[in-house]
Amino acid sequence: MRKTLTKSALSTAVVVATAAAVFSPAPASAVSAPLSDARTARHFDLAKGQTPENIALAPDGSAYVTFAAARQIARLSPGGTTRILATLPPPADAGVHTPVLGFPLTSGIVRAHDGTLYFLYATGTADLTGVWRLRPGGAPERIAALPADGLPNGLALDARSRSLYVTDSVLGTVWKVPVSGGIPTAWSTAPELASAGFLGANGLKIRGGALWVTNLDQGTLVRIPVLRDGRAGRVRTEATGLPGIDDFAFTGRGDQLLATVNGSSEVVLVEPHIGNTVVLTEADGLRNPTSIALRGDTAYVLSAAYVTAEDPNLLLAHLDR
Repeated sequence: MRKTLTKSALSTAVVVATAAAVFSPAPASAVSAPLSDARTARHFDLAKGQTPENIALAPDGSAYVTFAAARQIARLSPGGTTRILATLPPPADAGVHTPVLGFPLTSGIVRAHDGTLYFLYATGTADLTGVWRLRPGGAPERIAALPADGLPNGLALDARSRSLYVTDSVLGTVWKVPVSGGIPTAWSTAPELASAGFLGANGLKIRGGALWVTNLDQGTLVRIPVLRDGRAGRVRTEATGLPGIDDFAFTGRGDQLLATVNGSSEVVLVEPHIGNTVVLTEADGLRNPTSIALRGDTAYVLSAAYVTAEDPNLLLAHLDR
């Protein structure tokens, strides 16, 4: 197992490092505002494949994360413990046919009000790739199959329409899936979602009657309105100059948001149509950050250490509103 996980982690590092080599940092200088008092709150075990990819916060103060290389879903308690809730079955071919990355991984995760977790699993095989569900006290089950030649990555839950939206970073698609499961619909295949050879559509959030989607290769953030009939509206680019952008979270001040930039190990304050400012860097403890979430005035930032290959962690910082 150790050899397999090490090989997977190295494969990820090689792929991400190759992409990062052509990326330039976000066009700004590091400043302290609007995040302060950054500290590393949790360290994870790289040898066990604990590369945290995505995060969902719960009202009780806990956080649910996906450990990409370990194929696991974990609960991080406020008291400091890490509990593995599920380990997904490995594909028969060990995941070597997983597009781009070459190893199976768990990616996006969201939590419903009843505690049900929905998350994504990419394996390069038709029997496992797709949207999975984990009910409290239950076992993980796949509720929707997604194309094996794609890479499901970002996930968002629309409770109003009882739908899940999924970004596919390889196929350049946003899929729509009922929360009850079933056949996915290609909701958008706009060219703004396409990759440039590595990973395209990535992070995903729902806000103001629209889907907001990052594109890692293109370094952009786009907004896609949800029309009255549920179809995708015209795509609008809200921010550029963010090569390597991964996940993001809105700060609560209009459309202002904080975004993780993976290759350069940064968190960037993005003010659409105004500019981008680096607010956290590797000096603050970031190690290829993959995901960010906000609870009150606290920012939770996961780092997977895909390139640094050291100290995957959870960093907390204070949001100065």
